[in-house]
Amino acid sequence: MDIDALDHAIVDALRLDGRVPFSTLAEVLGVSDQTVARRYRRLRTEGGVRVAGLPDGVRLGYDMWLIRLQTTPESASAVAEALARRPDTTWVTLASGGTEVICVVQSPDTADREALLLQKLPRTPRLVSVRAYCLVHQFAGGAVGGEARDSALTPEQIARLRPAPPPPDTVPVLSDADRPLLAALNRDGRLGYPQLAAATGWSESTVRRRLEHLRAIGAIFFDVELHPDLFGHRARFLLWLNVVPAHLETVGAALAGHPEVVFAAATTGETNVVITMICRDMAALYDYMTSRIGPLPGVARLESTPSLRQVKQVGSVTR
Repeated sequence: MDIDALDHAIVDALRLDGRVPFSTLAEVLGVSDQTVARRYRRLRTEGGVRVAGLPDGVRLGYDMWLIRLQTTPESASAVAEALARRPDTTWVTLASGGTEVICVVQSPDTADREALLLQKLPRTPRLVSVRAYCLVHQFAGGAVGGEARDSALTPEQIARLRPAPPPPDTVPVLSDADRPLLAALNRDGRLGYPQLAAATGWSESTVRRRLEHLRAIGAIFFDVELHPDLFGHRARFLLWLNVVPAHLETVGAALAGHPEVVFAAATTGETNVVITMICRDMAALYDYMTSRIGPLPGVARLESTPSLRQVKQVGSVTR
C-alpha cells in the first residue's frame, strides 16, 4: 500500500487523539469530511491501521512488567500467540531468531501477576527460562506520548488536535463495570456510541458521559496500531541498555526525543533501560547505535534483539 502526506497526517492526528471526529480532522487538515473518512477506511482495511483504547497503567498505578521468555524454536510461536490472547498483555513480539518471546504485562491485581510468573509460565512446556523486569519509569510510548517527535503535522495543527491533559491532582479509577466498555474500545477505539451501547448494555448517553469522564481523568488513552513498514521502517529492534544511575534521567529524556524510539522505560534487572525502536534497515540501526546511543553519557553496555514478528501491538487479537 502506498501512502502520501495526507495519509501520514491522518495517522499522526489519530496518535494525538484516537477518537477525533472526522469533521474536526478535516477542518484542521483543510480537506473534506468525506476525504478523511475515505482515507481512514483505506488505511484501516489495506494498511492495518487501528485505533485501540487502553487503560493508562502508569496513571492507574498498575503493576507493569516486561517479560523475556526463552523457548525452544518449535514452541515460541504458540507461546507468543497464547500470551497475545491474554487481556493483560499490551504487546507481544517474537524475537531472537524465533527462540525468544518478549511481552509487556500490566495488571491492577498483584495476584494476577504472581499467578502468571509463579504458576502459569513455569508450567509452560518447552520453556527454557523466564526473566521478568519491573517497569519503574516510562520515558516514551503509550500514554506518555512522543507522537509529535517526527510528525507530518504542523505545531499549530498539533496544538488544535491534542486533547487537554487531565488535572494533575486527579486520581483516576476504573471499576469492574467499565470492563465491557474497555474491551470494546480495545477492539476498535473508534466505535460509535450505538455500537458501544450495544457492547455495554448502557444507553448511548450513559456511554458518552462515562467515556468522556474516563478520558478527562486520564484513566484511559488511545493508541494507534500499525505496521511500521507502511512508512518504510522494515527493521524493528529491542535495545537493552546498562546506564549509570546518575545519568538515567538524562538518557531517558534524550531517548524520548528520538523519532526512532517507539517505547522507552527504566527497568529493574541486569540492564536498566529498554527501548523499542524502528528504522529502515540495518545500516540505519548501525547509525542509530553509533551516532545516537553511543554519545549518550553513562551508557555502559548495549544489547540488541531483533523483532521477527509483532504478534500483538496494542489492540486485542482479533484473528
